[in-house]
Formats: sequence, C-alpha cells, structure tokens
Amino acid sequence: MNKSLENRLKLIAGDSNVRCDEPMSSHCTFRAGGTAKYYVIPDEYKKVRDVLRLCVEENIPYYVIGNGSNLLVQDDGFDGVIIEIDSALAKIEINGNEIVAKAGAKLSKIAVKALNESLTGFEFAHGIPGNLGGAVTMNAGAYGGEMKDVLKWVKVLDNEGNIITLDASELEMGYRTSIIEKKGYIVLQARIGLNIGFSEDIGLIMQMFMQKRRASQPLEYPSAGSTFKRPEGYFAGKLIDDAGLRGYRVGGAMVSEKHCGFVINYDNATATDVINLMKDVQAKVKEKFDVQLEPEVRII
Repeated sequence: MNKSLENRLKLIAGDSNVRCDEPMSSHCTFRAGGTAKYYVIPDEYKKVRDVLRLCVEENIPYYVIGNGSNLLVQDDGFDGVIIEIDSALAKIEINGNEIVAKAGAKLSKIAVKALNESLTGFEFAHGIPGNLGGAVTMNAGAYGGEMKDVLKWVKVLDNEGNIITLDASELEMGYRTSIIEKKGYIVLQARIGLNIGFSEDIGLIMQMFMQKRRASQPLEYPSAGSTFKRPEGYFAGKLIDDAGLRGYRVGGAMVSEKHCGFVINYDNATATDVINLMKDVQAKVKEKFDVQLEPEVRII
C-alpha cells in the first residue's frame, strides 16, 4: 500500500472518506467482484476535481462509479482509485418545471420529487436502479423514454480537471452513449426540463412501469440489469433465448429464466463466473445467428 498516496487522498477527501482494499461486491448491484486498492467518497465538486488531478499527476488508474448498477470489478480487483459519486453528492432542487440535481441523486428519488411537484416526463426513469451521473453518461432509458428527452444542460469535470457546462445540443446522445461517455468526462450535475401534469396520472404511470418490471425482470436476484446492448434489428434477450441459453449456468452465475437479457448472481457467483458466462453467451449467439452481442455492463 502506498501510504503517501493514501495520506494525500485523505488530505483531500477526509480520513473517513478514504478506504483501502475495499470490497467492490458491496458497491455493485451484481454483489460480486474483487477489491479496490483505494476507495474515495468526495462530498464536494472541488474534492472530486482534486482527487482526479492527483490520480493524473501520479499516473494512478481511476474509475468513477455511482450506484454500481452497471459495473463488474474483476476478481483480482482494481489496482487504483475508485471515486464514488453517490449519496454525498445527491442534492435535488426544484425550480418551476425544472429539476437541478447532483450526479449522485438516485433516479427513483428524482422521479418521486417530480411526482410530488406534479411534473411529468420522468416517469420512465423511476425503476432504473442507478444514479443521475451514470444515467446521463449512458443515456439511460426505458419504456419509450430516454435521458436525452429531458436534459437541458450537464455540468461535467473534463480530463484536465476543469468544470464545464454542456448544453443539451452538445451532448451527442445516442443509444447508451453520449459525448460524456466518449470523452471520459465525469458528470457533476444536470438540469432536467419537465412539463406540468397531474400527480394522480403521473403516479399511475410510475406504478404501471414498476409492475411491468416486477413481472418481466428477475429483480429478486443481484444483477446489473440488461447485460448486453440491443443489437440493431434484434433483441438481445430473444437471441439468447433462441440460442437455447435460458437458465444456462456457469458457477453461481445464470442466464435468468424470467428474462434472458439478464445475467443474474444466482448462487454466490464470482465475477469470473459472470464474465465466463457472458463470453459463452456471446460465442453461442455469434455461432447460431452471426450477431455479435456487445456488453452493456462495464467490466474493470
């Protein structure tokens, strides 16, 4: 352990906000994976910037996470700094028919805030198990709605540690991508524009979406949601099912019998179990349908 680096991280973020050899299974919805050499929880934008600059200066690998809902850390761990932007940076403010929220705000909490203010347009995000930062970066979406439909501007930290504001027109948002993802920026805050509606209708739509999720997705098991991106002209779950892989297992990892687009931690799976299962699925689908599945889950 590099005590000098550890002490410098503590000077920036505070002693209680720096952990060493932190099990990432506690911070990823897969509930699997190795440790992070350093785990830092900044509670101010300035501290995020200073940790980033230190990592760049010392040539230390770093990775930014939120709720860990689309992430898997390999079993041999991450030999660098994990920067968590979660509950410590999660403030949500209402301004008329707009919401300004920090990157650590959970999508479900933003949706509830919108409901309470009779603001419609964010119902699609209510059941997505992630934070605003990751949702903006990957243009998260569900049930016909996407983040690109509601964003006004996004405040980010660039690779040099500068805080810049990107207008919605500059975000280049597409299917599970954005300029933020392409350039490796870190989301700090975003403004969401919504419309005035009726709280009863908004609540009913949110309830309907959650019922659909519970009925069709294996929410009772740890997973990272949809494991693969949707190939153009196909649905990943149907391809996997048609390849005969429903219920296919590697160790404790399994293709969900409820929804084949989900790989689940069925029985104390390791990250290696999950990764090997994903490789098997990709190979089988490629062999049978000549379609290359691309992981939606990020593996580090």
